Amino acid sequence: MNHLTYCLNVHPGESWAEVFASIREKAMAVRDRVQRRAGIPARRPFGLGLRLGHDAALELSRPERLDEFHAFLKTNDLYVPMINGFPYGRFHGAGVKEQVYAPDWTTPERLDYTCRLGDILARLLPEGMSGSISTVPGSFRPWIRGEADREKTIRHLQETAAHFARLKDETGRTIHLGLEPEPGCYLETTAETVNFFKSLYTAGAHEELLREHIGVCLDACHAAVGFESPAEALALYQREGIRISRVQLSAAPAVSGWLHAEEALAGFEEPTYLHQVGARFPNGSLKKWTDLPEARKAWQGAEEIRVHCHVPLYWEGTGRLSSTARLLDASFFESLKASLTEHMEIETYTFHVLPEELQREGVVESLAREYEWCGARL
Repeated sequence: MNHLTYCLNVHPGESWAEVFASIREKAMAVRDRVQRRAGIPARRPFGLGLRLGHDAALELSRPERLDEFHAFLKTNDLYVPMINGFPYGRFHGAGVKEQVYAPDWTTPERLDYTCRLGDILARLLPEGMSGSISTVPGSFRPWIRGEADREKTIRHLQETAAHFARLKDETGRTIHLGLEPEPGCYLETTAETVNFFKSLYTAGAHEELLREHIGVCLDACHAAVGFESPAEALALYQREGIRISRVQLSAAPAVSGWLHAEEALAGFEEPTYLHQVGARFPNGSLKKWTDLPEARKAWQGAEEIRVHCHVPLYWEGTGRLSSTARLLDASFFESLKASLTEHMEIETYTFHVLPEELQREGVVESLAREYEWCGARL
């Protein structure tokens, strides 16, 4: 069974009360709008891409709170097939930048938090359904200082897999973790990610367990900023036997030629998130920068520039701007329909920091249109 959700990280809120309010006030409105436009005569089960930071996860993990939420889901024809476990702490309303990767996978805090998310998801998952949790791609690249940090990362992922295996034995629910490659991170490219998984699988005596419970979350926007084909990345992961835990359907703004890039991309420079930049030059070479201000000083001569800022999938661009949604072509969707993964997620968490013209419809209408865009291709 395939699941298409949108990630609730688009809605500001760190406490469980705030997350729950966004479900009641936003997610259910998106559900109703999507199903009404699709001509669905009766309400159908609607999947939630839950986002729980550390504080919200602690609150929801209380048995009475989890029971209340489980009952709410059943009453309202909602279910939770996946959790975004990437941002541990605050994610909206303040400068996040590289702190979104902290604590990273070298730390016990990341391990404990992820195992708690697994406990929550195992309780919420309907019978017969597997669940996915997305997470940081190891670490922010400058934070990895050597082999000792790599070994800590592998050990903590092994412990996570063991915890998820115990959950499967106890509950019958299969949970898998998706490391999400991202520009500027320890796991950035598809090739780097494949090499890391080869090391992970051979690092201990539990390869089968690791293959079942640890996989990759492919974010199409991240791949595009690195000038990679999302369809080719999916195919490579499949050939290497790496579990595709989740695919995040997302797109980045792009501009052809550097002469007008500063003006065209000015609206995407803001202080909350890192906006990594990739540029391709006429000789085929690529250059990458950690954030947009740094890139503006060095992209002279580029033939195409792409910025890590998730734009609505239906947006085709304006003026000199285009969207990498064009990379989500027929071959990409054929791969998804071939059940390479059960879990697909619309992820446009940057909605509230996008240029004003991209926010005019409001978040509920924008998300409904993204569902329609995906539905037409799926």
